[in-house]
Amino acid sequence: MQDLASSARVVDAPDLAATEAVAAELSSALAPGDLVTLNGDLGAGKTAFARALIRTLAKDPELEVPSPTFTLIQTYDTPRLGVVHADLYRIDSPEELAGLGWDEAAEGAAVLLEWPERAGEWLPADRLDVSIRLVPGQDDARRIVVTPMGTWVDRLARHEALAKLLAASGWDKAERVPIQGDASTRAYERLVRGDETAILMIAPRRPDGPPVRDGKPYSAIAKLAESVHAFVAVADGLRGLGYSAPKILASDLDAGLLIVEDLGGEGVLDRDGPLSERYELATSLLADLHARTLPDTLPVAGADEAYTLPQYDLDAMMIEVELLLDWYIPHIARRPISASARAQFGALWRQALAPLAEQRQTWTLRDYHSPNLLWLPERQGLKRIGIIDFQDAVTGHPAYDLASLLQDARRAVPEPMELILFQHYVQLRRKTEPAFDVGAFAAAYAVIGAQRVTKVLGIFVRLDRRDGKPGYLKHLPHMEAYLRRNLAHPALSDLRLWYRQNLPMLFSDETGIPR
Repeated sequence: MQDLASSARVVDAPDLAATEAVAAELSSALAPGDLVTLNGDLGAGKTAFARALIRTLAKDPELEVPSPTFTLIQTYDTPRLGVVHADLYRIDSPEELAGLGWDEAAEGAAVLLEWPERAGEWLPADRLDVSIRLVPGQDDARRIVVTPMGTWVDRLARHEALAKLLAASGWDKAERVPIQGDASTRAYERLVRGDETAILMIAPRRPDGPPVRDGKPYSAIAKLAESVHAFVAVADGLRGLGYSAPKILASDLDAGLLIVEDLGGEGVLDRDGPLSERYELATSLLADLHARTLPDTLPVAGADEAYTLPQYDLDAMMIEVELLLDWYIPHIARRPISASARAQFGALWRQALAPLAEQRQTWTLRDYHSPNLLWLPERQGLKRIGIIDFQDAVTGHPAYDLASLLQDARRAVPEPMELILFQHYVQLRRKTEPAFDVGAFAAAYAVIGAQRVTKVLGIFVRLDRRDGKPGYLKHLPHMEAYLRRNLAHPALSDLRLWYRQNLPMLFSDETGIPR
């Protein structure tokens, strides 16, 4: 059972202004779907607390925020999220909530609820309870007890850690502007302090999911980073090699909080797609990186132990390709895959991938594609490419990141451009390594490119079906085109036959596909 007494925070507020300051400070912790229950006697200051919180979110200190005692529900649209302020003092039973249009008003909003005890069993387990009591004999003094429940226990601790980090680094007065995140559970904000900016990365330690194989969760098998230690280690490692990765400005590694250099927002695409100059330089960076002898273990600033990049082994690559069987095929073929076809799929992929482990390994950044590459025109040489997403880096085959770049998951890269840049990479590698085996690398590029596309097709459907993010489905057509290109290589002839037999719709239009 959760120990509420040990997780509660007690604040003695000497006056109304101090009470309002507590509310304002908590406002930055709220997200859509949150519930804050406000407890206290009549006149204790529940509405004043809610008013201060709403005004902070609205960035309007004069906003009219009346008590909802008679209206029961008041709604507000603020720049960051919708807010519902409700008062249940006048209801007699939880069943009356349905008649108030409660569900519709509260959907996707943060809810501030006065007299929550009248909601009975309706109250969810995950909530933040704020109890406000007047202090006898002291005008306007209040004792505020903030008690996190359920998932709020970790969230409140992380919120407090963030407040300390911002204060210690001098960013506590900065404006916090949310940034659209990636497909992960991480969150990002841009901190604005006058003419200065920085990026706040909120990435708490990844919890283990259910065991899926040999008692291990998917994240462990696929070698996904569990904490921000990986990001710090690889960022410093890349900068040490002369590349542009964000500087770590401040960190709380245990809480999963980083303040890092803001490399801006100019990318390597325009509205028509990849910009050839920028893609060529990004390709050159990979050739430069892959020509180096690199360590597997990197120091982590602020930590006692170093970080060792995990190996992108056969088990990791295999569990990723199986996402196609579990998510993409049921979506596109409207049926599950048969047991025999699944077994054949696994055997063919193991046969194709196994030789890659015997070839030279390097740092594989794993998300080296347009959303994570920035253009820094004020810098020189390879430093004009900014790299911002590499926390899941592993040691693996150099073809992986090249395929990630030239077969971009979010924007279609024209096949002629892909071929030109592939040749550019090969030429650079041969300059530093005359014995570089072009044929073997081309085969590896096709195999690992097909592996990556197969994985991503499954991930994009999973993002739609499991996570409610249908926007990723629009990328399926050009990913399918990449898959057909890769499967055309002789090294994948047996797998091509499997895909033809089990996903014939992929090959309904093969005009222009190389043989």
